[in-house]
Amino acid sequence: MRWTIKPKPHQAKIKELSQALQVDENIAILLLQRGIETFEQARQFFRPSLSDLHDPYLMKDMDKAVTRIEAAIASNENILIFGDYDVDGTTAVSLVSSYLKSYYPHIDTYIPDRYDEGYGISYKGIDYADDNGISLIIALDCGIKSIDHVAYAKAKNIDFIICDHHRPGDILPDATAVLDPKRTDCSYPYDELCGCGVGFKLIQALGQNRNQTIDDLIPYLDLVATAIAADIVPMTGENRILAKFGLEVINSAPRPGIKAMVQNLKKKVLTITDVVFIIAPRINAAGRIKHGNYAVELLSEFDLEQATAFASQIEIFNADRKDLDKQITQEALLQIEENAEEAKFTTVVYQEDWHKGVIGIVASRLIETHYRPTIVFTKSGDKLAASARSVKDFDIYNALEASAEHLEQFGGHMYAAGMTLKEENYSAFKDKFEEVVRETINPDLLTPEISADLEMELNGIDPKFFRILKQFEPFGPQNMTPVFLSRQVYDTGYGKTLGKDEEHLRLFVKQGDGDGFAAIGFGLAPKKMLTGNQKTFDIVYSVDENEWNNTISLQLKLRDIKENHE
Repeated sequence: MRWTIKPKPHQAKIKELSQALQVDENIAILLLQRGIETFEQARQFFRPSLSDLHDPYLMKDMDKAVTRIEAAIASNENILIFGDYDVDGTTAVSLVSSYLKSYYPHIDTYIPDRYDEGYGISYKGIDYADDNGISLIIALDCGIKSIDHVAYAKAKNIDFIICDHHRPGDILPDATAVLDPKRTDCSYPYDELCGCGVGFKLIQALGQNRNQTIDDLIPYLDLVATAIAADIVPMTGENRILAKFGLEVINSAPRPGIKAMVQNLKKKVLTITDVVFIIAPRINAAGRIKHGNYAVELLSEFDLEQATAFASQIEIFNADRKDLDKQITQEALLQIEENAEEAKFTTVVYQEDWHKGVIGIVASRLIETHYRPTIVFTKSGDKLAASARSVKDFDIYNALEASAEHLEQFGGHMYAAGMTLKEENYSAFKDKFEEVVRETINPDLLTPEISADLEMELNGIDPKFFRILKQFEPFGPQNMTPVFLSRQVYDTGYGKTLGKDEEHLRLFVKQGDGDGFAAIGFGLAPKKMLTGNQKTFDIVYSVDENEWNNTISLQLKLRDIKENHE
């Protein structure tokens, strides 16, 4: 692990913000690092309000989208809500369809089959619309590059409204409206919404048109928060507001589908981390193993008994997904070891029988072991399909763009992408991708980094400090859980390994003569040798709570331990 410490803001700024907010200087540093420099910015950060959401009509083409939907409703047209098969797409379809169905009956939904149709708008989906007398398709979380598909639909007198958040190409589809805050000609104030977030702005605009207030839309925010968490978009601005209020809905009045997924959990209050690791994988499992329709049915169901039956099905898909992901990861690791004769800047693996639904998860797993930009290929029809994942601070989308001569199609973000290519182009692509990454990546990025927000003394941690830290939630990209570095700590002699395979480490650490803290390090048992015999060592950690025998105490969640050389 490579330890880095974020730059410390200017001392005068620290002092000024600390005094303005009446908080500890360490809290002021954490806020400044997150771009919060004034009392008003801090108020918005600590007290997010739905009234701080932007006017949806600031988004380019929003007026056109609303006008077209209202015209469709006025003339009794059939409307199809089309979305991708992942969490962002299925939540977006559930959101927009259930909102429109609350006052208009002629609404249908369509999720493409991952294996038969692939990602994004499909000709099969357009043919389905044509066969069913549908004259308007609202595409969510996809479509920004679907120029040919939109033209195909237009020839059949089917209009499109695109709601996407992926980067557009040079040419936009010829749709009635293209809602995408990443459009270069769109001046919407926040461009990091997920697909479901763009869908929410659409229903917000439709609601305003019908004299609804934002309070009328709160019941839909559990879906938006789930998509924000799953799609790993920045936890800033509007996303943070929507996630915060969406989490409140998940914990107080979730829709039956979400309630059915979490009703057997022991946890009383779910965090954004629980959404990422408990709710999102189950929703995703439907599209990975069977079909994304199962997720839409679950999330749109208003009868708890029926939702519980859907959730049980999805639980089975998720168990199958876990087994597949484990098996394929082992096979991929073996393949990497067998080809380890030369040091590489990338990991690219392929096996024709790997399950297409889990290759994205496998790519993420491989990065945990071999920290490289990673692509996992499988056979899909007469082509190869792949999922790509990147390491911190490296833009894999740009690397794919530079290797695009060998690809049929690709799309995605800085850290995750998908692509297809002809089998005969696999070797050439693999070589080109390796060459591009080798020439453009800073070699330091190939060592995993732990970035500490600041170095501090353990005596700076107390209940008041932790109470303020809790108000930094919900955490996510660009607002991650604060990580601290403390030097020359020692274990008081209670250090021991825990877990079924003794893989975890529990310590009781002190610094000088100060108070001690229980500390837990998951997977850090091999570092125990650095902590014995009252030796001093350095730690990076976050601050957490531990509940034991109905007593809550602060504990340190260790990220790494290093020998102290001072």
